[in-house]
Amino acid sequence: MASRGKSETGKLRQNMEEQLDRLMQQLQDLEECREELDEEEYEETKKETLEQLEEFNDSLKKIMTGDMTLVDELSGMQLAIQAAISQAFKTPEVIRLFAKKQPGQLRTRLAEMDRDVMVGKLSRDVYTQQKLEILTALRKLGEKLTPEDETFLTENATAVLSQFEKVTANLGSEDKIMALASSGVKTKA
Repeated sequence: MASRGKSETGKLRQNMEEQLDRLMQQLQDLEECREELDEEEYEETKKETLEQLEEFNDSLKKIMTGDMTLVDELSGMQLAIQAAISQAFKTPEVIRLFAKKQPGQLRTRLAEMDRDVMVGKLSRDVYTQQKLEILTALRKLGEKLTPEDETFLTENATAVLSQFEKVTANLGSEDKIMALASSGVKTKA
C-alpha cells in the first residue's frame, strides 16, 4: 500500500515539467521571432501563452494544496470497488468468473448448484447466498435474467449486494469495474 501512486505521481510530475518547459520555450521562441511578427500578432500570442502559464500555475497550486489529487481520487474509487466486491461476493469462484467476464461459466455454476441443492449436497443458506452472488454478477455483466431470477434477486437481495449494485452503477464503464475487480484476482498456474 505504501507504494500506491508513486508511479502515477512520477508521471504527473513529468507531465507538469514538460508542460512548463513547453510554455517557457513558447515564450522564448516568441521573443526570438518578434521581428518577424506584426505587433498585434506578437501581443496576441504572448497574451495566450501567459494565460496558459496562469492556468498551469493555478493547476499547480491546486495540486500542491491538495484540492486536486489524481492518485487519491483514483485510489479511493479502487478501494471502494474492491471493498464492495469483497463484501458482496464471498465465493472466490464467483469473484474470479465475474472479474474474467465469464457469464457462461457463471450460469453453469448456477445449474450445478440447482442440482446440488435438490440432492441435498448443498445447504439452502449457502445456495441462496451463492445464487445471489451469481445473479448479481450476471446482471453486472449485462446478461439478461429470467423473470424468476429477477424475483429471486428482489426477494433475497442483501444490503451488501444492493450497496455493490449502487457503487458500481455510479462508476460508469463496465470495463473499469472489471479491470478493478480483476486486479485482486489471481489465476491458477
